[in-house]
Amino acid sequence: MSEKVKKPLRKKVIKGLWILFIGFIVGLPLFMGAVSINFLGLFGSLPDFRQLENPETSIASELFTADGKSMGKYFRNNRTPVQFNELSKNVVNALIATEDIRFYDHSGVDYIGLARAGFGVVKYVLTFGTASLDGGGSTVTQQLAKNLFRTRGAESQGLLSNVPILDMVIIKAKEWIVAAKLERSYTKEEIIAMYLNTFEFGGNSFGIKTAAKTFFNKEPNELAIQEAAVLIGLCKNPNYYSPVSNPENSLRRRNTVLAQMHKYDFLTTAQFDSLKQTELILDYKVQNQNEGLATYFRGVVAEELRLWAISNGYDIYEDGLRIYTTIDSRMQQYAEEAVANNMKALQEKFIASLDGREPWIDERGRVLPGFLENSIQRTEVYKNLKKHYGNDTDSINYELNRKKKMKVFSWNGEIDTLMSSMDSLRYYKHFLQTGFMAMDPHTGHIKAWVGGINFKYFKFDHVRQSKRQPGSTFKAFVYAASIESGYSPCYQVIDQPETFQLPGQDPPTWTPPNSNGVYSYEKMTIRKAMANSVNSITAHMMKKVGPRNVAETAKRIGITSELEPVPALSLGVNDVSLFEMVGAYGTFVNEGEHIVPFYITRIEDKYGNPIEIRSPQKKQAMSEEDAYLMLYMLRGATEEEGGTGMGLSKELRENNEIGGKTGTTQNASDGWFMGVTKDLVAGAWVGGDDRAIHFRNWYDGQGARTARPIWSEFMTKVYQDSTLGVTKGEFKKPARPLSVTLNCDEVTKTVDEFNEYEYGTSVDEF
Repeated sequence: MSEKVKKPLRKKVIKGLWILFIGFIVGLPLFMGAVSINFLGLFGSLPDFRQLENPETSIASELFTADGKSMGKYFRNNRTPVQFNELSKNVVNALIATEDIRFYDHSGVDYIGLARAGFGVVKYVLTFGTASLDGGGSTVTQQLAKNLFRTRGAESQGLLSNVPILDMVIIKAKEWIVAAKLERSYTKEEIIAMYLNTFEFGGNSFGIKTAAKTFFNKEPNELAIQEAAVLIGLCKNPNYYSPVSNPENSLRRRNTVLAQMHKYDFLTTAQFDSLKQTELILDYKVQNQNEGLATYFRGVVAEELRLWAISNGYDIYEDGLRIYTTIDSRMQQYAEEAVANNMKALQEKFIASLDGREPWIDERGRVLPGFLENSIQRTEVYKNLKKHYGNDTDSINYELNRKKKMKVFSWNGEIDTLMSSMDSLRYYKHFLQTGFMAMDPHTGHIKAWVGGINFKYFKFDHVRQSKRQPGSTFKAFVYAASIESGYSPCYQVIDQPETFQLPGQDPPTWTPPNSNGVYSYEKMTIRKAMANSVNSITAHMMKKVGPRNVAETAKRIGITSELEPVPALSLGVNDVSLFEMVGAYGTFVNEGEHIVPFYITRIEDKYGNPIEIRSPQKKQAMSEEDAYLMLYMLRGATEEEGGTGMGLSKELRENNEIGGKTGTTQNASDGWFMGVTKDLVAGAWVGGDDRAIHFRNWYDGQGARTARPIWSEFMTKVYQDSTLGVTKGEFKKPARPLSVTLNCDEVTKTVDEFNEYEYGTSVDEF
């Protein structure tokens, strides 16, 4: 283009720019006023004063242990806000240097930055596109306005919002207006904190606190300079500059942020030269519900909290609630370690015992036909295929047997493999499961809860959701009913067959055998009979006090599941949960007062205001003396010759009173151990998810070998930790003297010589 042509054209351009400038000066106030009131609905709505004062952001709710540790969060967007004083100065300096160097000098709109950006546009036009378009006028406050109120979203659209170019002008005007209002409502420090709390850093990290934890496993105030630079670098584009998926881009952007910090004197030349040479080092871990402390507990409590939140007008996943529990992080850790250590070893023993055979067997040890085919029909995979293919069984079977890439659980870590759905089901059905719970019997506070071997792969909780036959652990309630009926722990019974008449049933009688199939015909106290888990004597006492009385006693003490008042109840044939059993055994330690196991103490809103305070439910379930006599009965497991608790270590039993009861159901489908001490009551269950899955040898699957070792390791670690305040010692004795003697060596009563004089009644009345 000739110089002669360029000059007139340039004059016209300049004249046009002057007209635009004057029009801008005059029209801008009118335009901004129209936008602020959404004149005729042309521009779309702006947040009102209430929204500005209380901007809504999705905040994760957090679950805390009794000793102040975070157990995990419930969220749709994983965000936990922080205050300005919780931020590292490195984060603040990096943000200011990179995004808004005049942040402390403007009131929401950086006019110098705008002028620079405008000058760049003019220069670009005058040079016919040969100059670059560097620089921009968007401030941190404007970006906060965009993040908080979605100024570019469909919800803030007006009639003119779809007009090209004009739509961006309207959006910018809104951000200026909102930014100015934010500056009047908040301090500069609050604005920085709010911006960093609202930004989405990627990796399911919403806000600086979650981002610091996700990428570096640190708190925001612990971030080093180069780490802060990485996170602030993400503010330009979280995906493109992701240190996980695009490490080279992230490193380059980090160094750009460091250069900006050097440019504006937040870093010395020596610091900059050193830091820009450092490697990109992450400690990356996306937080999810499958990992962390007490995953099963969190899963069970989540549903309860969700329903509570709905009925109380909250959203557990977005309202930033703070839920405080009774769980002790140290005890929970010891419980999880005890479960992992013992279940890993037990699993190896279980697989070895199968010798290549399938574990689902009937009473005669024969593999159950069609077991997997029936089991697969209860899975979500099958149900989804059934919805898709209907009655096309060939297609369903093809998909069920089609191999695909997957990760599977193993005790030595996840395994990448090729498996079909049927292969996977077969593989997982070989695993033994467990449940463990520990409780302070005097407060009802649950201190530890382990619902299975791995929450990621086995979601079903075996503490509260699962109900299984308790076996001989239920005998405690038979003997509790006996003690309440006036029988002394020293009352003697002969170990001999005890037959129940069952009119109208086939067969019409039932004679419960002892676990070893042998009757000794020896006379022994009911304390020793309980300690040695002698079925015949338990059956004898069931006859004495009656099944209905036993069922009522168990209910009063803490069992809430349905109990059928039949003779077989004496051997624990009705399903109960570990949760109930621990609560019921706690009644004996708590001087006869039953406390429903308790795990949430209070709930606060996101501002720290208590919105619910909870207290445990209590009732006097039995007398103080009878409860203590039951502790004496339970102590027999560790004090009587042949007691089922004698396998506990000398370290645990020395200078300590421990009560315990093992339980093993028919074919060893369920192994239990319930243990009581003066400070803690805990129980463990071990078995397959299906009752047909168990050791082929009853001896290997009994509770003393499967469940008791978990309890033993847990209690050993608890006693070794002096910070917990759990100590060895004797159970608290009743304030009044006992009405019976506990020195059974001096008692010579026989079966037919029940002391009517001492108890003031006769055997026939029971």
